[in-house]
Amino acid sequence: MIWNIVSDSSCDLLMRDFHSDTVRFETVPLRIQVGDREFVDNDELIIPEMLECMSAEKGPSSTACPSPAAFARAFAAGDYTICFTISCNLSGTYNAAVLARDMVLEEHPEKKICIIDSKSTAGAMILLIRKAQQLMEADTTGDFEGICDQLRTYQAAQRTCFTLECFDNLIKNGRMRPLVGTLLHSLGIHVIAIATPQGTIQVTGKARGEAKTYKALVEQMRSSKDCTGAEVVINHCENAVGAQKLKQQILADLPVKSVDIVSCRGLTSFYAMEKGLIIGY
Repeated sequence: MIWNIVSDSSCDLLMRDFHSDTVRFETVPLRIQVGDREFVDNDELIIPEMLECMSAEKGPSSTACPSPAAFARAFAAGDYTICFTISCNLSGTYNAAVLARDMVLEEHPEKKICIIDSKSTAGAMILLIRKAQQLMEADTTGDFEGICDQLRTYQAAQRTCFTLECFDNLIKNGRMRPLVGTLLHSLGIHVIAIATPQGTIQVTGKARGEAKTYKALVEQMRSSKDCTGAEVVINHCENAVGAQKLKQQILADLPVKSVDIVSCRGLTSFYAMEKGLIIGY
């Protein structure tokens, strides 16, 4: 019996960084279109190169979710598969995965495939993947449905907040007026936002300067749930220094269990842009 974890690439976890003797892991890449160049969000993608291309491109860029066929190939490699996707309110990826499940089960009805909408992205998905791996490796009875139920409960307790410092992509894609973006950037103002329980994005405030931004993020975490013993993942877009400062702020102010730092891959870099920070907990 092969346990199989599948995720789209917005989880930010590289396949080469996943290690298990009993559980298979695969990410299915999204694609980013910048002008006439297409970037595949796989382990080989060079993020600074993509960001430089986006900065130079005057027109809007776009993203494309994986095809159902790409998910189907990943699902077919396992007997028991659990798949995590970026929020269905942010991408068509969840629907592609559901179609892929139906395709595989039609041909291989003996397989078991569960699709879980993370209602988020980045760190929250990494936490789900780690939890799934832990449950799968500890399983001795093949309790697929029981593990799926535990993961759905775990997902419902996850929270995500993030901050943006660069607004160029929002401006180019018509989601922010140029004057507003320029003013925010010139004043050193960072937007603070959350992923809602429904998987949509909600702006909750603004902060001026790094120190106030980190404190605002910690307060957002504190107000959203009891963080006692929580595992935290900070995903950063070319901002390791800022991620480390935020980590120290979280450890100083909240009773969390751990804080890990992970670099953003392509899809999350596309939206977070340079210096962006995403916190899953």
